[in-house]
Amino acid sequence: MAQAGPSPGLALAASALAAAAWAFADRSRTAWAAALLLALVLAGAQWGAWERPAPPPWPERPPREARLSLRIDRAFTPSARGRGATGWATIVRTEPHLREWLGQRVYYSVALRAAAAPPDQTEVVRVVGVLLAGPRNPTPGSFDASLAAEGVNFRLIRGRLLCEDRPPTAYRRFCARLTAQLTVLLGLGLDGHPALRALYGAMLLGRKSDLTPDQRTLFLHAGAMHLFAVNGIHIGTVAVALHAIAALLRLPRSAASGLVLACLWLDVETTGASPSAVRAFLMAAAAEAAWVLHRPSNPLASLSAAALLVLLVDPSALFSASFQMSYGVMTGLATLGLPLAARARERFAPYRWLPRVAWNRRQRLWAGLRHHLIDALGIGSAAAAVGAVSGIEFFHLFVPGGLITNLFLVPPALLVIVAGVAAIAAGLAGALSAARFCNGAAAVVLSGMTATARLATRAPAVAFQAHFRAAWIGPAALILLLAACLFGYASDWRARRGGFWPPFAVVAAVLLLGVAYA
Repeated sequence: MAQAGPSPGLALAASALAAAAWAFADRSRTAWAAALLLALVLAGAQWGAWERPAPPPWPERPPREARLSLRIDRAFTPSARGRGATGWATIVRTEPHLREWLGQRVYYSVALRAAAAPPDQTEVVRVVGVLLAGPRNPTPGSFDASLAAEGVNFRLIRGRLLCEDRPPTAYRRFCARLTAQLTVLLGLGLDGHPALRALYGAMLLGRKSDLTPDQRTLFLHAGAMHLFAVNGIHIGTVAVALHAIAALLRLPRSAASGLVLACLWLDVETTGASPSAVRAFLMAAAAEAAWVLHRPSNPLASLSAAALLVLLVDPSALFSASFQMSYGVMTGLATLGLPLAARARERFAPYRWLPRVAWNRRQRLWAGLRHHLIDALGIGSAAAAVGAVSGIEFFHLFVPGGLITNLFLVPPALLVIVAGVAAIAAGLAGALSAARFCNGAAAVVLSGMTATARLATRAPAVAFQAHFRAAWIGPAALILLLAACLFGYASDWRARRGGFWPPFAVVAAVLLLGVAYA
């Protein structure tokens, strides 16, 4: 876990590659892209080494009891069944003999008093607990490895919250009150259905800690746990619902976009501001800017801009599972899924020799269903390809039935999110009866989703425990897969260059040769 400091060699190499990219800008698109990508990678490594606090020197230090003041950087959503608080924080005050720990990031786990609220982001709290350093070389895929990837060098365990040194900012207190209000609105009419209420809260507010172990296991083995994260699907669906409301209010384009972005940011903040939510918001912001400025929106350009902004703020995010999974899947969708769906729609277009204006109602319905099915298969195939590699790497789980299951679970999940947005809008407007109706409709859909997931997991060969035979295979496979997607996208997926087959061939080879199954 020890990190090397900034290297002059990295800075020099990054500068040279940036100059090469400038020189190749008008000569070779391939050389320009390769030089620019390598320059960004090296510059990011240099920036990360500069910004990331180095841990105190080893040899390993024994665990010790410590009294610390922590500034909360990210507070994880507490479980409804527990009285503890966890998250990441920065050490801002210590006892005199522990001054070398100042500025270090720490993962904390503290117990709360009976009536105490968990600490919130930006709050400074005084705690006492056992402080221990992580291992020098954490086991790949372990909890210590995930903390090291986030730049967290220490853990505070068996902690107790003593007092508050500084309250959260006014903005954070506003977000906390709004979160509490949204929780109440989304629970209207569901008091007698705690299981459905937990699913509803997880899908709308990102409160996965409220899910029971059985619910977690069910949707994880169905390959649909992503539905309960505030990610691109969540943010995109909320944005569409908000645009529909703005259209009903006849707001001009700029005002509608401002309203949507403001509501989306509050959505991100009230759901914990997880990295996946922030990344999805940045992509939505890029798309909204293109819409307001009457510019064509390119999914890959929006994705690249969002990734660059995230890495500029926190270069260590590149090594986190959340970043790699979300951006890996989104890159696969933008470069492989969307072109594959577009090519399939063109090849299998219905009623090719009949003008669209001459179609009757049955033909239009069939064409629409066929269009959505082809889109779902194309995008789902790309997501399944990336998810097969990243799922084994980060969760040690291979879910071959996930593609089929998600075809039946994603559409109703979108309806649940729309119902939740409508319930919140109605509740904030004072129409509590309408909010109860929307919550009830969402509960019916969630009940059907649960039954579908349970039926899917009973089918044979839906999910397997799996792991890569060597630690390097997972990262190498993900890099090779995304490189195949980018190469195919750059060549317009021409048949003479392999068409759409290379990415799937990479996944097949990895699954056959590089994975051990249980």
